[in-house]
Amino acid sequence: MKKGQLASGWEHYVLYGFHESRPGTPEAGGGKVGLLTGAELVPPRNLIDLVGPGGPDAYRRIGAEFLSHFKSLAHLQPNERILDVGCGCGRIAVALTRYLDAEGSYEGFDIVADLVAWCQQNIAPRFPNFKFHHVLLRNDAYGQKGPSASEYGFPYQDSSFDFVFLTSVFTHMFPHDMENYTREISRVLRKGGRTLITFFLLTPESIRCMGGSSSLFSFKYAHPSGCWCTDEKNPEGALAYPETTVRNLFGRHGLNITEVRYGSWSGRAGGFSSQDITISLKQ
Repeated sequence: MKKGQLASGWEHYVLYGFHESRPGTPEAGGGKVGLLTGAELVPPRNLIDLVGPGGPDAYRRIGAEFLSHFKSLAHLQPNERILDVGCGCGRIAVALTRYLDAEGSYEGFDIVADLVAWCQQNIAPRFPNFKFHHVLLRNDAYGQKGPSASEYGFPYQDSSFDFVFLTSVFTHMFPHDMENYTREISRVLRKGGRTLITFFLLTPESIRCMGGSSSLFSFKYAHPSGCWCTDEKNPEGALAYPETTVRNLFGRHGLNITEVRYGSWSGRAGGFSSQDITISLKQ
């Protein structure tokens, strides 16, 4: 390493010493060593509630769950380049701070400014290989004005990432928006790179289970765009797609779905997670 490449001894510890299990002292990190584990990196409750129920316990649990899925299903390595589309208030980013090494990197973006600001102020200063960006796009749920997601180009170069993930993003997007995001995901993903993306997938079994006592969502209403919703007045609150539609969409953009783990949202017995999880490979 060249002299002056890092800003401080603390940054060296964040990028190298911590991941190599070297001892650190509160004095060396200005009292921040305890925060490196992510144990205290939990946002205020009002921000957590914007991305899902359950409070701090759910925030930690869901982050740990998806890190486990990344490793077991997508074979994520500590030195890989990651893109998080819809990073929220860092629920999964915090878990990844305990896994990525100095060669790995994380980029995340979201349309909600307050969520991104918390990540920029609390995660990025401790982990310089983690970066967060706010994107101003139209969103009826948050009263935001701006261009449509169908017009947005990700601010990253072609083949920039080894792994791209979206959790509960396509469950709120109409087909024209999802088409553009899928195109952009494929563009920024290297050949052989992987994705993990969650959905509400309509299959013969999920359709049979919907509406039962164990079902969390029932997609009763066909939307003119080709998806299904639970609420005609607020369709983007939750959207489902036939699995064949998703497979065809991904195929058009060079993403081959290699595995699907079905969730419990429909009331399906033995669901792997809450939503359905797809793993795909860039051709």
